[in-house]
Amino acid sequence: MRYPRDLHGHGPHPRAVWPDGARMAVQFVINYEEGGENCVLHGDAASEAFLSEIVGAQAWPGQRHWNMESIYEYGARAGFWRLHRLFTDRDVPATVYGVATALKRSPAQVAAMQEAGWEIASHGLKWIEHKDFSLERERAEIAEAIRLHTIVTGERPRGWYTGRCSENTLDLVTEAAGFDYVSDSYADDLPYWHERGSRHQLVIPYTLDTNDMRFATAQGFNSGDQFFSYLKDSFDVLYAEGAAGSPKMMSIGLHCRLAGRPGRIAALARFLDYVRGHEKVWLARRIDIARYWAQAYPFQPNGDRPSRLSEEAFIARFGGVFEHSKWIAKRAFADELSPANDTAIGLHAALVHAFRSATEEERLAVLNAHPDLAGKLAQAKRLTESSTNEQASAGLDALTDSERERFTTLNSAYVEKFGFPFIMAVKGRRKDEILAAFENRIGNDREAEFETACRQVERIALLRLQDMLPK
Repeated sequence: MRYPRDLHGHGPHPRAVWPDGARMAVQFVINYEEGGENCVLHGDAASEAFLSEIVGAQAWPGQRHWNMESIYEYGARAGFWRLHRLFTDRDVPATVYGVATALKRSPAQVAAMQEAGWEIASHGLKWIEHKDFSLERERAEIAEAIRLHTIVTGERPRGWYTGRCSENTLDLVTEAAGFDYVSDSYADDLPYWHERGSRHQLVIPYTLDTNDMRFATAQGFNSGDQFFSYLKDSFDVLYAEGAAGSPKMMSIGLHCRLAGRPGRIAALARFLDYVRGHEKVWLARRIDIARYWAQAYPFQPNGDRPSRLSEEAFIARFGGVFEHSKWIAKRAFADELSPANDTAIGLHAALVHAFRSATEEERLAVLNAHPDLAGKLAQAKRLTESSTNEQASAGLDALTDSERERFTTLNSAYVEKFGFPFIMAVKGRRKDEILAAFENRIGNDREAEFETACRQVERIALLRLQDMLPK
């Protein structure tokens, strides 16, 4: 069974490289939603209730909400132009998330965006909730948003962000094709690739924390100083990580009706100046990041990754990781696999879960499937390839007569006492270390030694997987 969520991502040590050795990429988004929000004038069932100065506002079914409408109008009439002056005066590039119907109602603002060289990505057809949309309805809205956006701006959008999306949005936009990136994700500090059927789509994650929307939500920012402090702390941490060799991306989300207010834009101005005061910072539009990433880190088909294999292929490839015990791989496959299991550590966890969940009799059978160290099977060259290589790496294929006699004696005594062979992950060990462990462990009681042997079996499996998969 495949679990669709990816909780592994780029792993513990991402090593992205930005242009000119930048320590981080910084990207500003200006959301243009004014004129595209819920409003009975737009054919909606009720007024808007989201992201305004009226915290906790309620939608008015069938009625215009004059105060809400005028707050949104402020964003178009005043807030946009204040943001426009701030960014153009400082020559800082920006991406606009433009709601198609809002852009249509604001020709002067669209012209100013284009004159400034800002990217205008699609923010959907209308600034409304999509969680309850059918697939057919949302697919149709995406197509109409693309059509209207193209007419209004003269160009098809190359980026997409719905925001108030459904569980289907990312797949539907991937299906629509033609986008350099989609941003309906908050999953990472770096871009990543998403697959949908035979298509793949670059995802550039967005943000809800370094975002002025928190001025309009509970437990959010109450002052410009709080906003600046949070942005600065975020920047400082990411800048330090980049200096240490792990560059990331920082997105800052803005809204004309929120950050465009005089009492907030001063903090934003301070932050822009703070960022511009640092070297090796790539100030970019999202489209620039997308095009760079697609060239530097192109999509790699992952059909051969463990979580993508068929059951037959999975068992054929990993059935021997636990010696002669294919049933462990079979149970791991039937349980749950995800991208988190595509590394040696991840797949080991899945196989170990199946092993530890087994009965004591089943685990005993796994122990007994392992050969004696330097025993008769080794001498007869009847070990599996993995066991042969492991024992050879420890020099167990080149014993002196006295060493071989000692191993034979210990093997016999151990099996007689415990009922299973002595098991140790010998890769990288010396003969004297193995003999010392043998002589020490033979003094254990059966319960303790059974658990020790099981942990050694698990260790052997991990070492084998590390030879097969990325760590």
